[in-house]
This record gives sequence, structure tokens and C-alpha cells, in this order.
Amino acid sequence: MAASAHAIEVRGLGVRFRRNRRGRRSFKDLFAGSKRRARPGEFWALRDVTFTVAPGESIGVVGRNGQGKSTLLKLVAGVLLSDEGSVAVNGGVAPLIEITGGFVGDLTVRENVYLTAGLHGMPRSHVAGKFDEILEFAEIGDFVDTPYKHLSNGMKVRLAFSVVSQLDEPVLLVDEVLAVGDKAFREKCYRRIDELLADGRTLFFVSHSERDLRRFCTRGLYLDKGRLAMDAPIEDVLDRYNADYPVG
Repeated sequence: MAASAHAIEVRGLGVRFRRNRRGRRSFKDLFAGSKRRARPGEFWALRDVTFTVAPGESIGVVGRNGQGKSTLLKLVAGVLLSDEGSVAVNGGVAPLIEITGGFVGDLTVRENVYLTAGLHGMPRSHVAGKFDEILEFAEIGDFVDTPYKHLSNGMKVRLAFSVVSQLDEPVLLVDEVLAVGDKAFREKCYRRIDELLADGRTLFFVSHSERDLRRFCTRGLYLDKGRLAMDAPIEDVLDRYNADYPVG
């Protein structure tokens, strides 16, 4: 079978959630009734979304809050399952989304680096070879044997970004991670993403920052009311979005 020409392929994607209680549907809901009709109390967060991403492309996802951007990112990452349609990723993903999730408070920084990288499939020998570089990037070498729960929020984000950005996966998923941290750290993140893009990685980037979208992305996907309203060069997508929802 020939290898896929797409880094990401999304066809007729749809996912729904409940308004009136926490969590996704029950197992009974999953196996009973039609998949295509939302039941009372449910709404479609995404519906009939179709697009492809070529290897090495840099895609920016644009839209207001609550329009399905982060949901789409989680579906591509494999964190969520769709209710209809399909999403396929050719190769693994490096998910810079909710990046401090999965770290264990009572474990030390050292232990968390090995644990988190291992959960993402990085061999222990590879982690050992990258360990000093990870700590240097995160700027927390003096805290290597400190329990993770005692780090500041900024230190936790720096550590998480440093670990995940070392993954040798072809697709990089980014969700607003550059909105946190101080200016110096954000610039360091920008340079790291530039390096990954220069290495031929595919970028799938959700952000409200037009500056960041213009810097990293050549193409945009505009989500509105859970549907794909526009798929075009990033400048055209931002122009359409700003026309639809002008500031002030």
C-alpha cells in the first residue's frame, strides 16, 4: 500500500458534547441509536469538517472562543474520538496542548522528564542523551531533584515545553502555549518552533495571536459555529475573520 501523501487527513469530521452534564456520552449512548442526530441536551462542537494537510505545511486555526478549535486539535492528537467522519495522521504527533497535563506533583523534575518523555514514546536512552539540553532550555537545572509540585507555574510550562519539543515526531500540534510565560521564554519558544519547521515538521497551530499566526503559518482554517467557514492562505483567512468579527 502506498504511503499517504497527507500529514493530516480529515473527512466529514463531527463531534458532539452534552450541555447538561459533565463528560462525554455514556457507553449506552455510544452503542444505541443513530450517530448522526444530537439528542436533547447535546450540541455539535464540530460538524462536517473536511481538509488535508501536506507534510511540511504550517496551518493556523482561526476562530472565536467556543467554535471548536481546541476540540479539533484534540481530535488530531487522538485525545478525543469523533462521532462521525474520520481523522488520520501520518506518523506521530508532538502535542503542545495542555502541556503540563501528565506531570506528577510528588515526583521530582528528573523523574517527570523520564516519565513524560517515555509516555510519548521516547526511549530512555534518548531521554538520557537529551536530559541536559531539556533542563538547559527550561532553565530549571537547580531544581532537578525538587518535587514538580513545588515549581512555579512558569517553571512548569517551561519544563513541559522543553520535553515535548524534543519529541522526534513529524506533526507538531500547538494550542496557545506561546501565550504563557515571560517575553524571553516566548522568544525562545519561537526560535525552537522555527528550528522544527526548518527541519520539515508539519505545524498545526491554534492561536488568537495574529502576530504568531502570520509568523509561523502560510495557510489558515477558519472555524465558525463548529464548521469550516474558510480554507485559504493565512492572510486571506485573517482578513475574513476580522471582517466577520471586527474589534470595537
